[in-house]
Amino acid sequence: MSNDKLNRFSQAVTQDDTQPAAKAMLHAIGMSHEDLNNPLVGIASTGYDGNPCNMHLNDLASHIKESVNDKQLNGLIFNTIGISDGISMGTEGMRFSLPSRDLIADSIEMVTCGMSYDANISIVGCDKNMPGALMAMLRFNRPSILFYGGTIAAGCHDGKKLDVVSAFEAWGEKVAGTMDEETFDEIVSKACPSAGACGGMYTANTMASAIEAMGMSFPYNSSNPAISQQKLDECNKIGGQIEQLLKSDLKPRDIVTKQSMENAFRLVTVLGGSTNAVLHFLAIADAAGIDFGIKDFQKISDNTPFLANLKPSGKYLMEDLHEVGGVPAVMKYMLENDMLHGECMTITGKTIAENLSQVKSLSPIQDVIMPLENPIKETGHIRILFGNLASEGSVAKITGKEGLNFTGKAKVFDSEIAVNQGIADGKVEKGDVVVIRYEGPKGGPGMPEMLKPTAAIIGAGLGNDVALITDGRFSGGTHGFVVGHITPEAQVGGTIALVENGDEITIDATTNELTLHVSDDELKARKQNWQAPEIKYKRGVLRKYSRNVTSASKGCLTDV
Repeated sequence: MSNDKLNRFSQAVTQDDTQPAAKAMLHAIGMSHEDLNNPLVGIASTGYDGNPCNMHLNDLASHIKESVNDKQLNGLIFNTIGISDGISMGTEGMRFSLPSRDLIADSIEMVTCGMSYDANISIVGCDKNMPGALMAMLRFNRPSILFYGGTIAAGCHDGKKLDVVSAFEAWGEKVAGTMDEETFDEIVSKACPSAGACGGMYTANTMASAIEAMGMSFPYNSSNPAISQQKLDECNKIGGQIEQLLKSDLKPRDIVTKQSMENAFRLVTVLGGSTNAVLHFLAIADAAGIDFGIKDFQKISDNTPFLANLKPSGKYLMEDLHEVGGVPAVMKYMLENDMLHGECMTITGKTIAENLSQVKSLSPIQDVIMPLENPIKETGHIRILFGNLASEGSVAKITGKEGLNFTGKAKVFDSEIAVNQGIADGKVEKGDVVVIRYEGPKGGPGMPEMLKPTAAIIGAGLGNDVALITDGRFSGGTHGFVVGHITPEAQVGGTIALVENGDEITIDATTNELTLHVSDDELKARKQNWQAPEIKYKRGVLRKYSRNVTSASKGCLTDV
């Protein structure tokens, strides 16, 4: 097929004689007359200096551009933004993290369509980069590849592997008086030794793994470490692959289907991935025009075991999974046990089953992935809970290690800042159900993650004795008895806004119910006396986000 069939979009600016200014400007950036005959491939980098997850991505973008230009293609790098969840966690900055997902999607869509690019390669690192880039790809639906920058190497202190969550939990131990200042400083300085995304099965590795299972990235892309020859080898082959996608006109919506999303969430369940996957899958499904709602997650979770001994609740990191065969080895094991739709297409031009046919089976002599006969939990760790506290749903992350139900007295805080101070002051005690409210998508605004309080609870030794519920969300690094994404949120008058200190609350991961043991008449009386607080931001992006965002149970969409 000749290149005049591949430049379906760019020919509007490269081949049209009525667009001389466009041609002149492309000549100015170094394109020859011959180059103008070839497709334009936008290379979106989320690289920036301020975050280890993203600090190496601009270098990878340069390698990828060389690979693209080695073909009869024009690779053109552009940049979009990112917010470091790890750095912003527990600060006002975390309110900008989830909104950044939509800004990333919008910016990649704008540049790709506004500049008439024929294809897209997006290079991603931190949590919101992956879903944001994929949402854009599904909107413009041109040949695309998602390229994950890879996971960070483990830190080490006194022979113990460390990661970013180790630093948060060390703070909890210091607050509890069980760790001295010197040890705390050692752990903080050693936790993150290099470039790469946070090392456990947190949101970045969860979404990278899920997108590989969906078929939108190369096999091994999610588990190849950030600093490795394998990652550079991926860069070198990407030009040939995007050329093949252009020639075959294989597009994201040909690849991301309901079946491929089921594959992806089943893998998330097996790996014990982040609750943030629920938010992002809902948004991805909307961008793809796929009917995949909040109840679909529970159906998959009910029929899929949790097998991975990975942090935050387990022992190992992504680098350890890489050593035993990576995500493809896990997917091979799932396919061998009828847990995947093997017929789903991928960006390689082959099906999942064809890609996995050359992958070595998962070795039985390892304990990173447990066998089906001996799962960590027979059903999934992500539970979709309903009840009078969450009439439109909520998302729990319950591995079974915490137990399957919890009843306790409410200890209510109207912000994350308040609960962090409350934990530091010793106000959180055994048997409490900590309630953090007015931190939802509208009320936050931005639905910030509650890793700091959950890590502090774990670090203080209360992980098995305290539950936490919120209309905010959780980091993939969170573990313990926690429920987030409670909808309706407090800001719009959801029941969570009416909870008072001492109220009894039950979280039941067997019946999937979240219950406030207060009568309907009492709740009605409380509602009559309730008033919505003012939105915290009067101007700017968070004010705009608060006005436009849908509920967590719909994926926190802003373009509906």
